[in-house]
Amino acid sequence: MGTGTIRVEVELPKTFSLTTKVKEKEMNKFIRETLAVELYRERKVSLGKAAEIAGARNKWEMLIILDKRGVAIEYTAEDAEKDLETLTELLKEDDRE
Repeated sequence: MGTGTIRVEVELPKTFSLTTKVKEKEMNKFIRETLAVELYRERKVSLGKAAEIAGARNKWEMLIILDKRGVAIEYTAEDAEKDLETLTELLKEDDRE
């Protein structure tokens, strides 16, 4: 378990795996993604935070997860500008090294 994380134990009915059609070894990923999707849908977390919760590699991967689950994307032009600024800064840092 990485730094800055918490571990939570959840008890679920034995039938949960059958009901959701999720294998036990994939349960952690399924629960993380489901939590992230629902928190994003309820506007309790940003796209970036949802990606972090879900364990997605980046916001783009999170957008794919949201799309697969039929969630409307709240990604504005302002969000795109912020992402572009962040990317520009990161690229400048790489050039300096």
